[in-house]
Amino acid sequence: MVGSIRNELFHQAKEWILEAGEIIRQKMNEPLEVNTKSDASDLVTTLDREIEIFLITHIKQKYPEHLIISEEGYGDDLQSLDGTVWIIDPIDGTMNFVHQKRMFAISIGIYHEGVGEIGLILDVMSGILYSAKNGAGAYKNDEKLPRLNKHHSMEEAILCLNHRWLFDNDLVNEEAMHRIVNTVRGTRTYGSAALEFAYVAEGALDGYLSMRLAPWDVAAGMIIVNEVGGITTNIAGSPVHLLQTNSIMTCHPSIHRQLINDYLQS
Repeated sequence: MVGSIRNELFHQAKEWILEAGEIIRQKMNEPLEVNTKSDASDLVTTLDREIEIFLITHIKQKYPEHLIISEEGYGDDLQSLDGTVWIIDPIDGTMNFVHQKRMFAISIGIYHEGVGEIGLILDVMSGILYSAKNGAGAYKNDEKLPRLNKHHSMEEAILCLNHRWLFDNDLVNEEAMHRIVNTVRGTRTYGSAALEFAYVAEGALDGYLSMRLAPWDVAAGMIIVNEVGGITTNIAGSPVHLLQTNSIMTCHPSIHRQLINDYLQS
């Protein structure tokens, strides 16, 4: 993607994500209809849908040739990442939004011919915007994030993972997860994949593991983490497929291979 086009898209997407965040803050205390999707913990609200429609309407009006993958189903049905594709999550961390009114984000990733060009993650309640352009570094608001150069061992690492993976499940060996938890310095869980990616990018976390995430959960975060030298793969170390659900491991480069070789390969 030509740099001037990337810059235009970045500034336009930034304007829209900030506007969307303001809409949420203004309306979040109004009565909301809350429904479930796949199970009782998979929530969607009328505001999720409203923000998605807001973003898609602006994208399609300004860039009618662009394509969209979105969580709530208002985007396009894609079989490839050909062309320019926006991958959006209107509210990432809906359970946090509904129950706690904080720790949720809007996420926008823009890909061109399969390459991640622009990533934006807005922590709505704090007003912090994490952003990146391909080859231009990553930022927390206007502060450029340093690259993840300092070596970390597993024993020094802070990892983010959902506690459900410590129990019997069909996606990962829970005994391996026990060994990870017993090795690292500490574990956390925040309930928003987008923010967990952002925290890895800024060095507040050394890694984030999840066994089942959709493209809109990870598309922006992968670009931002990549711009500071982090690595994102599935838990086998293979590339993430942005047209399907994936296991995810995004982390500091010094622990990526050790996590795979010593804990996750079976």
